[in-house]
Amino acid sequence: MQDNTPPLADKVALITGGAHRIGAALARGLHRQGMNVVIHYHASRGAALALQHELNQQREGSVVLIQADLTETSKISAIIKQAREAWGRLDVLINNASTFYPTEIGTADERCWDDLVGTNLKAPFFLCQAAAPHLARWRGSIINLADIHALRPLKGYPVYSIAKAGLVMLTKAMACELGPNVRVNAVAPGAILWPEQELDEVAKQRIISRTFLKRQGSPEDVVRAVIYLIRDADYVSGEILTVDGGRSINS
Repeated sequence: MQDNTPPLADKVALITGGAHRIGAALARGLHRQGMNVVIHYHASRGAALALQHELNQQREGSVVLIQADLTETSKISAIIKQAREAWGRLDVLINNASTFYPTEIGTADERCWDDLVGTNLKAPFFLCQAAAPHLARWRGSIINLADIHALRPLKGYPVYSIAKAGLVMLTKAMACELGPNVRVNAVAPGAILWPEQELDEVAKQRIISRTFLKRQGSPEDVVRAVIYLIRDADYVSGEILTVDGGRSINS
């Protein structure tokens, strides 16, 4: 008899910033693979509750929520503890939560630095550290959501670009530190979703024209990349998988 059980069935993923945008797409995608999902959110309570209800309607008791401000480092161990206790295990940590806004030189202040570096780099480091022993028990993995601007800075966004560059090195350093029992990789999206700050059509078309594929990607492109790294990439660690239609190598 053929076994139709999904290969990731009953495994557990914690997704930070999982209530909307790419985080919500990842929650839905991993849930379709049979995973139980812990969705972390900060202020998006309504969106988190709606997503939890949607997915629990499909499979009862398969999604739990954790609310926390990731810049409060002292609370990170509790986040990991709650995630592990939900189903008695933790297989995947996805560091997706991020802040993104301009910090043009002459306007940046320490508050912006602490916020952007705190959410994009500091919190992922301490989440990785806290989750490592639990992930190691199940030979799990960590996926960091980086950005193509980690390697090619985005004009007007120096602090964000610096933080994401640090996240790329964090990925490689953690792959070194946590092997052989935990694999650590990153996905670096390009033109997937437009920033919540408004872009006009001319700016959007300019960005798309710089991709080799001449089109915008979708959150599902990122979901497929993450599933590959979790499910199929047993011999891949320390890798940054770029999902940008070739934009980052098009000068």
